[in-house]
Amino acid sequence: MGEIKDRLKGNANQAIGDMKQQSADPEMRDEGAAQKLKGTGQDLKGKVKGIINDL
Repeated sequence: MGEIKDRLKGNANQAIGDMKQQSADPEMRDEGAAQKLKGTGQDLKGKVKGIINDL
């Protein structure tokens, strides 16, 4: 069940990061890029947990 939670958090962070990257403020764009990267990591973590649970 933890893998689903991680993947949902990851997808949410990626979406929010994408929105922040559309900002005119350079600091907000940088924050968006970092948040999108965090989301990618969370999604990957969820995928790995799912694979491990299937073993």
